[in-house]
Amino acid sequence: MNNIQSILSIAKRTIETESKAIQNLVNLLDEQFAHAVQYILASEGRVVVSGVGKSAIIASKIVATLNSTGTPAIFMHAADAIHGDLGTIQENDVVVCISKSGNTPEIKALLPLIKIGKNKLIGITGNMDSVLAKQADFALSTYVEKEACPNNLAPTTSTSAQLAMGDALAISLLELRGFSSSDFAKYHPGGALGKKLYLRVADIVINNQKPLVDANSSVKKVIVEISEKMLGVTAVMENNAVVGIVTDGDIRRMLSKYDNINGLTAKDIMTSNPKSVDVDTLAVKALAILQGKGISQLLAFDKGQYAGVVHIHNLINEGIL
Repeated sequence: MNNIQSILSIAKRTIETESKAIQNLVNLLDEQFAHAVQYILASEGRVVVSGVGKSAIIASKIVATLNSTGTPAIFMHAADAIHGDLGTIQENDVVVCISKSGNTPEIKALLPLIKIGKNKLIGITGNMDSVLAKQADFALSTYVEKEACPNNLAPTTSTSAQLAMGDALAISLLELRGFSSSDFAKYHPGGALGKKLYLRVADIVINNQKPLVDANSSVKKVIVEISEKMLGVTAVMENNAVVGIVTDGDIRRMLSKYDNINGLTAKDIMTSNPKSVDVDTLAVKALAILQGKGISQLLAFDKGQYAGVVHIHNLINEGIL
């Protein structure tokens, strides 16, 4: 069996090799990068990202990142482009070609076709003496000294550098566009990420029952209300205003404190000044309040009026936690 330390040594060496190469990209950035970003920002078209082999996979990921951060983008495989898919490129599009060598046959065949269409070309390559670098309007260097592969063959460090350069483009465009978290939510409406950005307390309480009892209600009625509404709590009302809450914990404390509960009312056992949130509060902020206070429920208010309860289980079920 392989020695555990040997395996960990290989993994660490791989990560260190790639991290050093990515760090070195900082030294390779120049005005060409800035001009490329400025051109994309001013463009009325999309960003068409192309490559072959492992570079094509990186191109697909860069497209996904651009689209999700406010820059319209589409992937075009370089091999498919020269066999019928060149129509993917529209008049105002900016083309990004990715190639470690910058001299792959598919890329070399594609370049003159891009020039005929008069589209601006951004080259991302590890070889600044290549055909791609020389024909690109903006050439971005992703030079790496060696691959993490011990044979210096499998694209590893080079593709990591390409990915990092693509992220640098996307984030530069994001910040220059003033792309906000609310904009991000529009592009990520599904899943836990989207919910953290747009889901509000109002979206949750509307699906819950609304437990409430009068301040003079009997303990039995309080217990029944908590049990039926299944939120582990009920609001206590007096003169149409919330004066407190009774939780499962309050019930347990009452039973340990009193031998005879006959005659006790909600007001006798409630907790005054309950923690609350407005219905417009983001669900993720409500979660932070719950965790910070070490509690399970918050009362929700809409323009000062009691609207319902948000329970930590609601947030778990929504994938917020």
